Amino acid sequence: MPQPEGPLSAIVVSGGKQYRVAPGDRILVDRLSGDPGAELTLDRVLMLADGDEVQIGQPAVEGVTVLARVIGPAKGPKIDVLRYKSKKRVRVHRGARAGLTAIEILQVGGKPERKQAKAEEPEAEEKPKKKKAAPRRRAAAKKPEKAEKAESKEAEPVGA
Repeated sequence: MPQPEGPLSAIVVSGGKQYRVAPGDRILVDRLSGDPGAELTLDRVLMLADGDEVQIGQPAVEGVTVLARVIGPAKGPKIDVLRYKSKKRVRVHRGARAGLTAIEILQVGGKPERKQAKAEEPEAEEKPKKKKAAPRRRAAAKKPEKAEKAESKEAEPVGA
């Protein structure tokens, strides 16, 4: 969870989940419809904190919105579900990855971002490149070694 650097922060609801945000933060939320670069408004603001002033909504703060920009789609961690019952021939493997959207917070409560340099970071640094896996060793190369050991055992006299 990002911690706000400045005194201005808010708690917003997106996709049924709550996020603490400040101007310049980048967060992952459940999948939203929107092209990269499009701006969207988060209307459900539960709390707004500006220094020592704190506004808590009942259930939301009236007239306060959060402006965000869509960075692009992302995927969550892979979840594997395995079900196995011994002696029953039941083996079920299911997996899933959540579809997420990366967004950047531009304004909180109609107040502009104080730091412009943070908003202009290149997007290429956000996605690290995956390293290629090492090539797998073939099992056939190990088989002749086992055959040599078996031959050496047969050559030894049994009574020795």
